[in-house]
Amino acid sequence: MRRAAGAVRLYLPAIILLVVFLAAWETGVRVLGIKGFILPAPTAIGAALADNWTASYQILPAAQVTLYEALGGLALGTALGLAVAFIVSRFPVSRDAILPVAVAVNAIPIIAFAPLANNWFGIQSPVSKMAVAASLVFFPIMINTLRGLTQVEPSAIELMRSYAAGEGSVTRHLRIPNALPFFLTGLKIATTLALIGAVVGEYFGGLTVALGRVVVGSASALRFDITWAAILVVSLMGIAMYLVVLAVEHMVIPWHPSVRGEVPS
Repeated sequence: MRRAAGAVRLYLPAIILLVVFLAAWETGVRVLGIKGFILPAPTAIGAALADNWTASYQILPAAQVTLYEALGGLALGTALGLAVAFIVSRFPVSRDAILPVAVAVNAIPIIAFAPLANNWFGIQSPVSKMAVAASLVFFPIMINTLRGLTQVEPSAIELMRSYAAGEGSVTRHLRIPNALPFFLTGLKIATTLALIGAVVGEYFGGLTVALGRVVVGSASALRFDITWAAILVVSLMGIAMYLVVLAVEHMVIPWHPSVRGEVPS
């Protein structure tokens, strides 16, 4: 009961704020007479979502395709980011060669890379959208993990060296536990970036049943209520993915101050 009460106290302000925001949005649209193609009311967006959930624009099947592409890109980008972070932390001499390339990849505009990925892997292939998502996921995972692997207390390393611990033992028992909070922070950022990458990749072509194509098609037909409904689904999927990572964080690093709700002094 105490845990449930604590959860209510934690999330109640956000829920109240959301309800007030939606009520103000609905009232403002109706009182000011704002046209639906400019800003549809929340009730109109909800009706469009219900009407097109499995029919017409098929938002549910489209969401499943986009989620599959986003999760694939998240897995690929995370694997590449972890690999590069471990290589750079293990062989510091490679930092000057690898990090500029990683920064250059992160600096590539996604709207420029998406058509290239479609051309390389096939415009109908989900792999092209996964590649776009992975390009966004890679850098936050890599840079956060690298920071956790390298920013270890020198006294802790000296202590392990005094017990004749090898580099492998230092990595397993010291560097990886120290890097977990950094990695999970990067992963929480990467979840939303993966969805953005998948949707932008779809925007430049692909399967008809995908949220990016729903956005393009509905906007072209001036059905902006459906466009907003698709955007709402993307947002909800991003929140769900973030909450999954948050739950994993509480299970993996319950000892960390951020998980226990402590503020570092």
